[in-house]
Amino acid sequence: MELKKGVLIVLDGIDGTGKTTQAKRLLAELRKKSADAVYFREPSDSPWGAAIKSKVATGSPLAPEEELELFQKDRQENVEKNLKPALKEKKVVILDRYYFSTIAYQGARGIDPETIQRQNESFAVEPDLVFILDILPKKGLDRIAASREKMDPHFEREDYLFKVREIFRRFEGHNIYHIDASQSEVAVYKRIEKIVFDFLRRLSSNSPF
Repeated sequence: MELKKGVLIVLDGIDGTGKTTQAKRLLAELRKKSADAVYFREPSDSPWGAAIKSKVATGSPLAPEEELELFQKDRQENVEKNLKPALKEKKVVILDRYYFSTIAYQGARGIDPETIQRQNESFAVEPDLVFILDILPKKGLDRIAASREKMDPHFEREDYLFKVREIFRRFEGHNIYHIDASQSEVAVYKRIEKIVFDFLRRLSSNSPF
């Protein structure tokens, strides 16, 4: 499959929506169709991303401004090192979390969401498609509890995720799709797949979709 340009597809939403599952399923299906597709996630493996993960793992508290700075430095490296090169090679890039998460999570900690958005859009690559997976915080947390032994006390709290979800639900635009993640995994994927494949079909000179 030959695309006219690289394509950036973002999956985002609160914890427990199934973003990573859907992102990897989409990656597998695209590769079955011979698409040159790659997967990245944020926080990335940069030193900034490693610092975020280390702080979370040890339960060390971060001030909202410090947290924001780490996420944005990690994103700047991800954009330059991973996203831009892959898009230049006309690949389909699937990204698990992006600056929408930073706006929502750090916005819910008291930093102005519009300020965060302006800062990130000054350097971040604009996505072609954004899927915001939506679920009630309690249901998302129940899913997480069923899939692993330990919860993240910093991010995975129902009262906090309620505020985060409200910010996610305010995102709108021609390229943004809100999807009910309380549906079955298959139903959610089918909705994503249809939108993605229709989009790629319009950009491909020899579409397998």
